[in-house]
Amino acid sequence: MWQFLRPDSSRVWKDPETLRRLRRYRGIIDNHRWAKYLLCKDLECTLSLDASTHELWEHHALLSKRFAEYVRGIDLGKVRVSQNDLPETSFLDLKIEIAGRILQNCHFCERSCGVDRTSGKRGWCKLGKDSRVSSAFLHTGEEAPLVPSGTIFFASCCFACVFCQNQDISTDPECGNVVRPSELAALAESLHREGALNINYVGGDPIPNTHTIVSSMRHQTANVTQLWNSNLYCSEDTMRLLTHVIDVWLPDFKYGNDACAERLSGAKDYLRVVSRNHLLAYDSGEVIIRHLVLPNHIECCSIPILEWVSRNMPDCLVNIMQQYRPEHKVRTRPQDYPDISRRVSSEEMKRVLERADELGICWSPVS
Repeated sequence: MWQFLRPDSSRVWKDPETLRRLRRYRGIIDNHRWAKYLLCKDLECTLSLDASTHELWEHHALLSKRFAEYVRGIDLGKVRVSQNDLPETSFLDLKIEIAGRILQNCHFCERSCGVDRTSGKRGWCKLGKDSRVSSAFLHTGEEAPLVPSGTIFFASCCFACVFCQNQDISTDPECGNVVRPSELAALAESLHREGALNINYVGGDPIPNTHTIVSSMRHQTANVTQLWNSNLYCSEDTMRLLTHVIDVWLPDFKYGNDACAERLSGAKDYLRVVSRNHLLAYDSGEVIIRHLVLPNHIECCSIPILEWVSRNMPDCLVNIMQQYRPEHKVRTRPQDYPDISRRVSSEEMKRVLERADELGICWSPVS
């Protein structure tokens, strides 16, 4: 049974399971591979960005196929397009344009509220067109292969978790400072210069800020892993935009059924949406799933999730987390949420970890 080592230990990269499952990420760190967002800039978009949204998506589908072949070749040692011959309009530019169109009828998250956030109106997430960053720093508390991680915390979220531990960020759309794409890029580049092994988009949740994040990649130049740290309750269109620019996915898999998801996070149709997006992430990059074990939710959530991962994503890493504590609404109104008004017991954790071992899941505890 493999486990993450302490964040300050270089031995983590000597573990064969880490190297095998995060091979491309390690290659980017060693400059043997290129971050995908940079490769998106190499591919020419021959369609006018003034075309209809339908036409833009059709061209996106065409370039997606070409991009897969291009990345495969580059990873095998082929030479990149000369930086003196970069196209005037790239695959990345096409993604930026489409993201701007989505913002006008917002469906970045699966709630698909349809608000024109460019007009001054706010979506379900309470955000308009502007993105706000509440904090950004080198994080040493993430999973061992990720540290130090250049974490960028965005305000707001597309979930309404009653136990949120970052409620000051997720519930306050005015938290932090407005950041433009060029400013976000400068922040990412600065974190990389300070030693970040990845640029970690988190929150709240990055989903409502997809347009700003993708646009910032036009201004970034560093060969650094782009990491999506999210509840992954995003639309299929959002996933189509992200799969060619995100190298490593760090998604939450919270619930094993729709009823728990709707009651505790206000998210409908959770399993269909999140399982679909986990599979898309798994097909397009390297994945570390996070699962926060909730008290009294072992049989309804934790075990079904582990069994699903074992069947559908056997080659990913799973961080089984035991640091749940009653926060936010659960802390102030525990009588409304009696099932999660306490910490997880050692017996519950033992049950979950034993099942993970039985399924052959490569799991990790968090200290």
